[in-house]
Amino acid sequence: MVQNIFKVAEVQVSYKPDYNIIERPKITSSNQTFQLLKSQWDMGKIGFLEEFKILLLNRSNRVLGIVDISMGGVSGTYVDPKVVFATALKANCSSIILAHNHPSQDLKPSEADVKLTTRLVECGKLLDIIVWDHIILSQNGYYSFADDCMM
Repeated sequence: MVQNIFKVAEVQVSYKPDYNIIERPKITSSNQTFQLLKSQWDMGKIGFLEEFKILLLNRSNRVLGIVDISMGGVSGTYVDPKVVFATALKANCSSIILAHNHPSQDLKPSEADVKLTTRLVECGKLLDIIVWDHIILSQNGYYSFADDCMM
């Protein structure tokens, strides 16, 4: 009788890509990442609202997708590591690149940016998902944690 009261939802896993992976961009540099992000970012909001996105990559660093994780206000947005890695696991990716914009156009990472990056890198290690970089972007430029040896 207890079994009927405490039923557990069934979890199903499937992976059905509807694209040719060879046609997807291959990430080889932070500048290439910035150019790809800039082409996909809503330029009408980049100087107004802070957004956080992740690039999902396969083992060959081909882009599986760019996912919106959160949108905040002028001075910040909340990033839930569970959402980041649930998304990465569901997409069956091997690595990710973190990205967010600074509406102020000051590309210097804040203390909160550094702490979040460190936390997400550590979470990724537990799941065997590499966090390659964290890009902070504005309309006219970007900052790369990896290029600045912060990863």
